[in-house]
Amino acid sequence: MKVTVVGAGAVGATTADNIARAALCQELVLLDIKEGLAEGKAQDMMQTAALLGFDTRITGSTNDYSKTAGSSVVVITSGIPRKPGMTREELIGTNAGIVKGVCENILKYSPDAIIIVISNPMDTMTYLALQSTGLPKNRIIGMGGTLDSSRFKYQLSQHLGCSPSDLNAVVVGGHGDTTMIPLIRLATWNSVPVTKFLSEDQQKQIVADTMVGGATLTKLIGTSAWYAPGAAGAALVESIVRDEKKLFTCCVSLEGEYGQKDICLGVPVTIGKNGWEKILDFDLNEEEKSLFNKSAEAVRTMNDVLKTL
Repeated sequence: MKVTVVGAGAVGATTADNIARAALCQELVLLDIKEGLAEGKAQDMMQTAALLGFDTRITGSTNDYSKTAGSSVVVITSGIPRKPGMTREELIGTNAGIVKGVCENILKYSPDAIIIVISNPMDTMTYLALQSTGLPKNRIIGMGGTLDSSRFKYQLSQHLGCSPSDLNAVVVGGHGDTTMIPLIRLATWNSVPVTKFLSEDQQKQIVADTMVGGATLTKLIGTSAWYAPGAAGAALVESIVRDEKKLFTCCVSLEGEYGQKDICLGVPVTIGKNGWEKILDFDLNEEEKSLFNKSAEAVRTMNDVLKTL
């Protein structure tokens, strides 16, 4: 099994590190456009192998896509990160060209690869990857909702004083500060609705803090976060290569599901060896449907920018 991570910045390197530590593949390729960066980080990670006990072979490459040949899964993290005050939408112009070029080069050498998109604005970049490659829809997966749901569980755990791993909670809709929809009505703590333990004010605060989770970190550390995004990317890789059929919220192509068409948006899906395999209908109430439709319109507005490039 061979996996490639494109982009050796903080998110890409963290994704690769998590993949290697979990021994998800025999060979891992880290690729970047900056001379020596991928090679250096790959060598640094390999020097942890004896200490951490993994046998994954990690190779770094400066823009040589031939080294990615035969990859089963490719994670795309490349692109400029957000800076304080910058929205994900402002990244479209630069990152669209990067993501499209990466997809074209990857498929020259790995035509059967499943592609996971992390680059922002993630919903639009996932849509671009699908439209520009013509791949079957199940092989293009946007990571955003997986990360947002993890951040949702973190916020819930802080208010409940519990382990995040005891929580089931998902975020649907777009991967943006105003487009994501934390479904607190459906969140549970070991099968018991979390609303049983939280006041209305607490619930509103948790939802609000989840929605600005990425922006909060960008303000604190001066750039986009990387530990949680890297872990989220690796979790999707694991579910694919081990055919786990785990349920994640991912940005995928909708063809009538949740009342939407011709868009990639975050919905609950099972992830296995074929990519995303099934969309689950969570039966949203009228308020949630309205928010989902508003989210879709906002993402479509971002997608329309692609037509001007």
